[in-house]
Parts: sequence; structure tokens; C-alpha cells
Amino acid sequence: MKERDDYSDIIKMPHPTSKKHPRMSSYDRAAQFSPFAALKGYDEGLCETARFTRERIILDEENKAAINEKLLLLKEEEHEHPQVRVTYFLPDARKAGGEYVTAEGELKRLDAYRQKLILPENEIPIEEIFSIEIL
Repeated sequence: MKERDDYSDIIKMPHPTSKKHPRMSSYDRAAQFSPFAALKGYDEGLCETARFTRERIILDEENKAAINEKLLLLKEEEHEHPQVRVTYFLPDARKAGGEYVTAEGELKRLDAYRQKLILPENEIPIEEIFSIEIL
């Protein structure tokens, strides 16, 4: 018996098609072999863990007193709307720590009741202030 390795007996036969099931589209066929995320959310969690945050710096009494003096001065000059530059700690919503942000602008008002320094685009909690410059 002669061995056949060229498939000449089936090469000319028509491709079998089912009468019950329609042919799968090439897009659906390709999707069977596409990669999938076995650990859903793993990549996002990894990026979140790698994101850098800073610890809050605890101010000493001397620095707190200097900030309080500037706040009192700003309260007196509030009606003149002086230009200020404020560096403050912005706590991170997702993990421990945060970042130090600097905002600059015209003082709208100093809200003693809500304990906030209000600039045109920022409301800065007074307890988060790291430094204030009156420009």
C-alpha cells in the first residue's frame, strides 16, 4: 500500500458547511484567540500602587505662628483683595499621603466659619496650609 502525504484525495472536495449553524464571521473567529485579562483590575491596581504620594509635613510652632500672622494680615486687607501664593497639602482620595500644591491668585475672602482661604479657583482649608506669600 502506498502512503499518501499530499492529501490529493481530499484537496478538491468542497468545504463542509452546516445547514443548522451559520458560518462564523472572521471578526468573531479572531476574537476566540485574542488575549484576555485573567485578573480583572490587576493592571489598574498595579498602577495605583505605583503612584507616588508624599507624607504630610508637620509644622513646628514657629511656622504655625508665621502662617497665623499672615492670615491675620490677610483678614485685615481682605477688602483690598491682595495677590497671594499659597502652598498647601492636598490629601489623596485613594491612599495615604497626598501632594503639595501651590495656588496663586487674588484673595476673594477668608472664611473664618468654614476655615477656608478662598481664591478665584480654589478653596483651601486653613489647616492644610504649608506657606503663604503676599505678593
